[in-house]
Amino acid sequence: MAVFTEVSFDEAQALLTRLKLGTLQDMQGCAGGIENTNYFVTTDQGAYVLTLFERLSFEQLPFYLWLMKHLALQGIAVPDPAADAAGDILQTVQGKPAAVVNRLRGKSELSPTAAHCAQVGGMLARMHLAGQDYPRSQPNLRGLAWWNDTVPVVLPYLTDAQAALIRSELAYQNHVAASSSYTALPRGPVHADLFRDNVMFATDAPADQPELTGFFDFYFAGVDTWLFDIAVCLNDWCIDLATGVHDAERAQAFLQAYAEQRPLTAEERELLPAMLRAGALRFWTSRLWDFHLPRQASVLQPHDPTHFERVLTQRVRHPVRTQDLLDTAVCT
Repeated sequence: MAVFTEVSFDEAQALLTRLKLGTLQDMQGCAGGIENTNYFVTTDQGAYVLTLFERLSFEQLPFYLWLMKHLALQGIAVPDPAADAAGDILQTVQGKPAAVVNRLRGKSELSPTAAHCAQVGGMLARMHLAGQDYPRSQPNLRGLAWWNDTVPVVLPYLTDAQAALIRSELAYQNHVAASSSYTALPRGPVHADLFRDNVMFATDAPADQPELTGFFDFYFAGVDTWLFDIAVCLNDWCIDLATGVHDAERAQAFLQAYAEQRPLTAEERELLPAMLRAGALRFWTSRLWDFHLPRQASVLQPHDPTHFERVLTQRVRHPVRTQDLLDTAVCT
């Protein structure tokens, strides 16, 4: 999140009035992230997040917003977009698409334990299952097609060794995507960006019994393989951030909890190592793009692209043995 578009107090109040969310008491710009303008707003009725979408269009946004509404109605702990008197959840502020959602309680856990990872894995599986009957469809806009388009754009900024790695991995992922095993992977709506800072935990729960209070920031969501969503999570929740090294204890806790809700298929177990590489490639590419071709914002914190270069290198050199992370009892 960042502030690309300055929203006045009066503009925010006018939107909140349309949504019948009360009288604005406080409004603070959010510094995290790099895609949209976000404000934390507090009214006499509660705490909310106001988002102005800087890249996504009016045509694209209904998929994301109605997915959140669909999941919320299914009992999944996600932000629930507020509707106006006409039932519309997509609004306009300064000519840009906008929405207001309830603010989840708690805070992100940036140093997760195996217990935190198990909570995330279990809820991710429930989210996948709850989204199966979601009627709208939109591809993952940061999927393979985007990698193929974007890698050539960032190549001039790379060393020869980095360029060789990213070209090799892109070729490998195109090869995997053409396989029959990949075609057989279960699919549906995915979050596609479920990092540690996009999950909230209660602040008053015991350390050994964390309480997950919600997933948020669904604006990279799309229809893709559920395995890709799992891989994105494992590449953030279950590694050492300094080195990118795989953490087997946390990964096992995550996958076991996920598979207890939805057992993995044979194709998913086969392709997990490849999808871990895919997840690393996706975020290395996007961070290179954001770092070297940034947009202006009044509050902006670009992410370090070399982090996911390290993760990808680890995933290539040290493939994960799926059978070490899953009991046969939770596989199909």
